[in-house]
Amino acid sequence: MPSWKTLRLLPLVLMSLWPTLGWGQSCSFGVSALSFGNVDTLSGAQANSTATVSYNCTGILLQRILICPNIGNGTGGATAAARQMLSGANSLNYQLFSDAARSVVWGSYAWAFPARAPAIALTLGVLGSGSGSATVYGAVLGSQATAPPGSYLSAFSGSDVEFRYQYSSGSTCNTGVGTIARPSFNVTATVPANCLVATQNIDFGPQGVLSANVDATGTVSITCTPGNAYTVALSNGLTGTGPTGRLMTLGGESVTYGLYKDTNRTQPWGDPSTPGSTVSGTGSGAAQNVTVYGRVPPQTTPSPGVYSDTIIVTVTY
Repeated sequence: MPSWKTLRLLPLVLMSLWPTLGWGQSCSFGVSALSFGNVDTLSGAQANSTATVSYNCTGILLQRILICPNIGNGTGGATAAARQMLSGANSLNYQLFSDAARSVVWGSYAWAFPARAPAIALTLGVLGSGSGSATVYGAVLGSQATAPPGSYLSAFSGSDVEFRYQYSSGSTCNTGVGTIARPSFNVTATVPANCLVATQNIDFGPQGVLSANVDATGTVSITCTPGNAYTVALSNGLTGTGPTGRLMTLGGESVTYGLYKDTNRTQPWGDPSTPGSTVSGTGSGAAQNVTVYGRVPPQTTPSPGVYSDTIIVTVTY
């Protein structure tokens, strides 16, 4: 038969354990770096990446903790439309979101814009602890072709990262209530030097006897990142011997023609093997159109037919 002493000790043991579970709550946080890597600004497309917020909390068992991970401007600054990363005086627009569709901006109760932090609810387990994670969805906005090459950064620390937490049944993060934690993280991107090229064919049209010059033009369109120096070279074609000795062919017959940089057809446009025959420029982020001046000089007329050649355009930057 059990003694009354043993039965009376049990409540005392339970009560002595209760303080070790803790009446207050304590949370620790980590935020991984958000790196976009190389961003092709000339494509016009949005570039996406993610970061992870991790949290670990202790407190009263089975209690619900509301976490409000407020994220502000960062060192790059922000407007109502976007946050910015900086590379010197140059900026690159991006944004942080709380959803995979990148439609809900991840904000803060403490900044000047409408977006607020997402509310994260964590219910502690029977041992008075709990953990979890949330994803930060980042996007470098498209249509930023004028962003110069460089390494871009926005750092988040101090007042820009105010994670608040408290016991609460609430579901919004509109006020600055709760215990504060301030993890730090960086958002980075690299805009590499880049160029795009497009061409318009040169068509000399239908001709009879080749007894006089036949002129026509085409276009090379170059789009390079701002400040990016480039040169444009034109190959000698499939069987040509130089800028003015290119050949359009049909079977074993040919028509000699030349490509030039000027409307008077006095400056041949070739490749680096012909000194001074390439075209140079500096990128602005916008398309720069350069006219190619073609000429078929007087020559012995070959058999009727369609004569053609293929030129390789090489942009060096």
